[in-house]
Amino acid sequence: MAEGFPWQQGLWQQLAGRTQHAHAYLLHGPQGTGKRALAERLMARLLCQRPDGLEACGQCKSCLLLKAGSHPDNFVLEPEEADKPIKVDQVRDLVAFVVQTAQLGGRKVVLIEPAEAMNINASNALLKSLEEPSGNTVLLLVSHQPSRLLPTIKSRCQQVACPQPTLAQSQAWLAAALPECDGAERDELLALAMGSPLMAVNLHTQGVREQRALITEGVKKLLKQQQSPSQLAEAWNTVPLLLLFDWFCDWSHLILRYQLTQDEEGLGLGDMRKVLQYLAQKSRQSKVLEVQAWVLEQRQKVLGKANLNRVLLLEALLAHWVQLPGTR
Repeated sequence: MAEGFPWQQGLWQQLAGRTQHAHAYLLHGPQGTGKRALAERLMARLLCQRPDGLEACGQCKSCLLLKAGSHPDNFVLEPEEADKPIKVDQVRDLVAFVVQTAQLGGRKVVLIEPAEAMNINASNALLKSLEEPSGNTVLLLVSHQPSRLLPTIKSRCQQVACPQPTLAQSQAWLAAALPECDGAERDELLALAMGSPLMAVNLHTQGVREQRALITEGVKKLLKQQQSPSQLAEAWNTVPLLLLFDWFCDWSHLILRYQLTQDEEGLGLGDMRKVLQYLAQKSRQSKVLEVQAWVLEQRQKVLGKANLNRVLLLEALLAHWVQLPGTR
C-alpha cells in the first residue's frame, strides 16, 4: 500500500496505531497538503481484514473490493459536481447506509470531503449519525475550511490537525514529483501554491506559469497604456477567474505592505516586484485600500459561484487597477 507523504508520518503512526478508534474524525488543514490521501489510507486500514502492521494488506477481499470501488461497507460522500454543495438527499443516503449491518462483518467507513460543502440542511441531517453511529462505523470528515462547519458537527468529531510540510519537505517531494522542472521553476510553483506541494503539481498541470506570464505581461502593458482593459479581458479568457482574483488580492496586499515597510524583499515573486513598487510609490494608500476591498468583495462572489459576466468583471478590475497610479 501507499506510504503516504513524509510530513504525515508522525500523525499516521498515531492514527493507525490505535486499538480503539473514535466514531468520527475531522481531518483539517490547508488545502493541498494530502488530507484526502490520508483519509483514504486510514479508510483502507480500517476496512482491511488482515492489516500488515500499520498498513492495509492490499490483498484481502476487503482491500480488493475497495480498490475496485465496490466495497459494500464503504461510503464516499462528496459534491456531485466540483465546487457544488453536498445536498441533503445525498446525506440521507449516507444515513441509510450507516444504519445497515456491515456486509463483510467488519467496520463500515464513511468518507466526507470536503465536509464544508454540506449546506445547513445537509449538516443537520448528518448530526444524528454523528451522535449515535450504528454498529462499528467510523466517519472520516475532511475539511479545508473547518471554520465553515457547524459547531455541532465539529463538537461531535475528534479533531485531527493535519500537518503542513516544511519548505525542505515540500522541495524534496516536488523534486521527485516534477523532475522535468528545474529548482527555480519548482520554487515559483510552490510560491504560487502558497507552500502547498500537491497544489503546486496541480498548478503545473494547468499550465499556471504560462498563465501567470500572460497576466503579468498584460498588467505591464495596461499601465503603459499599450493595451486597454477590454482587450486584456478578452485575451485572458482561458485563465481561471479565482486564480486571477487571488493574484490581484495578493498584489494589492503587497503594495500596501511596501507602503508601510519600504521592504523590497517583501514584494513577492520577481515577475511583479518593479510594478508593485511603482504602484506603491505612485498611489494613495486610501485608494489602494479601496481597490483591495473591491477585489476581495468580487473574489467572494467568484468563490460563491455567483452568475458573473466574466468580461465585464475583468474590465472593471482592470479599470480599478489602471486608476491606482497618479492618485497620490
